[in-house]
Amino acid sequence: MTTLVIYDSVHGNTEKIARAIGDAIGTDAKVLRVSEMSQDTPSSTGLLIIGSPTHGGRPTPDIQSFLDRMPVQGVRVAVFDTRFEGRMIRLFGYAAPRMADGLKAKGANIVAPPEGFIVKGTKGPLKEGEIERAAAWTKKIVWVP
Repeated sequence: MTTLVIYDSVHGNTEKIARAIGDAIGTDAKVLRVSEMSQDTPSSTGLLIIGSPTHGGRPTPDIQSFLDRMPVQGVRVAVFDTRFEGRMIRLFGYAAPRMADGLKAKGANIVAPPEGFIVKGTKGPLKEGEIERAAAWTKKIVWVP
């Protein structure tokens, strides 16, 4: 089963998480920035993992545009975001739950609860241990020997 990891990244933190996810899966994973992706999911994709930084409680415009145009009926999907933990950001919410809700409404099979990975401050770096937590999260949703 091939896993496709699609991400967008502003300060490099979401890319680091996406690559950690790909590394945890191994050779069956392909990791691509959203700008490198066509609108169709390859038919050989067994699982699609999508990640975005949280901006104003939402994914980036490029990720949102990709999600809006992508056919996902019956596709197995997991989503994640990177997020700054602060009082104001909690008022707006996070990108991953919004992505999951939108994909589910389009008929995607959401295989895991949306996950958030913490950055220190708005630009990062990632909180210590988040790369390892991303690998552990991946192994919960994908069988990795």
